[in-house]
Amino acid sequence: MTQETTALTGQSPPQVRDWPALDLDGPEFDPVLADLMREGPLTRVRLPHGEGWAWLATRYDDVKAITNDPRFGRAEVTKRQITRLAPHFKPRPGSLAFADQPDHNRLRRAVAGAFTVGATKELRPRAQRILDGLVDGIVQEGPPADLVERVLEPFPITVVSEVMGVPAADRERVHSWTRQIISTSGGAEAAERAKQGLYGWITETVRARARNDGSGSGSGSGSGSDVYSMLGAAVGRGEVGETEAVGLAGPLQIGGEAVTHNVGQMLYLLLTRPELMSRMRERPEARGAALDELLRWISHRTSVGLARIALEDVEVRGVRGVRVAAGDPVYVSYLAANRDPDVFPDPDRIDLDRDPNPHLAFGNGHHFCTGAVLARMQTELLVDTLLERLPGLRLAVPADQVAWRRKTMIRGPRILPCAW
Repeated sequence: MTQETTALTGQSPPQVRDWPALDLDGPEFDPVLADLMREGPLTRVRLPHGEGWAWLATRYDDVKAITNDPRFGRAEVTKRQITRLAPHFKPRPGSLAFADQPDHNRLRRAVAGAFTVGATKELRPRAQRILDGLVDGIVQEGPPADLVERVLEPFPITVVSEVMGVPAADRERVHSWTRQIISTSGGAEAAERAKQGLYGWITETVRARARNDGSGSGSGSGSGSDVYSMLGAAVGRGEVGETEAVGLAGPLQIGGEAVTHNVGQMLYLLLTRPELMSRMRERPEARGAALDELLRWISHRTSVGLARIALEDVEVRGVRGVRVAAGDPVYVSYLAANRDPDVFPDPDRIDLDRDPNPHLAFGNGHHFCTGAVLARMQTELLVDTLLERLPGLRLAVPADQVAWRRKTMIRGPRILPCAW
């Protein structure tokens, strides 16, 4: 890709800025991204891996426009070495993340029933019992306890296994693979071995459910309403291929990672800013709005996620004189959009009464997070239960001794030692 392909009218393209993956201690906003936001609503960046450069959109309106525009596609990303954060790039067929319409709707339809408001409401009592059991354990042992290890990590993994339909006999090894995949310890080789184990198991499970028309009868598991049963039924009906079903299931099975680390960041903020903790305890009826503000404010990821490719020349609305050329990669930053002062007055301040709060923490467009309703339910349960059952909750170490995740795409505290 050359400078000329940017198809700018009457001006030179912006300088390409290197954007390293910073290991930040604490929840502060990425200073490189802050600089890019000041430089313009549409800049050019080069990430640590891949090839070339990509456009970066940071303004709220542009982020929403691009993510709703079918002229920017994800499928093309799988065919090229786009500049990217991840050192390894192995997209699997069936992954919703790289599917464009109409394939995206076809794939998502196969599992949508497991992630509806109704399904999540039905799951909530069971999720509360799972969480209560974990909290019972640390209460009985007494403080201190690492909330990441004892609650924030095992709870989402277990809830996701309920939704997915992982048989009780297989949960220990599935959880072990999942923990290794999302862990920062063990290195790339250990994570790759865990992925091979998990995806091999998923393939066998989907195949077994398909043979039983998704009902799970004869396989020792599956209610027909869990994800693996739904995928097996969809494969049996010929609506999705087996390889697609496996590629679709993998990220969903691993999907508890975001809840673990988002809530880890939220709790860190509450534990280090007494005014926020007081507000959450004094007005439990207003916690819903408060959680939305925390979701808006936290920097839940390092740099950016997945790129899109312009399928034709596109003039980005609101960026005067800039036309993205066909073939150019484009990233959007939801983190930057959530700090746009035109939409969120005084955006760097945490305002638990902010209203309205149209944050994009779960994405936008047809790539809006599949498990958003489930993630929100788990977040509510974790915050409510920990605040109510652990009176006087506080850090058991000085704030600067809380270790944060390193060399990872999802930010958050690696440990959260607490007393109460």
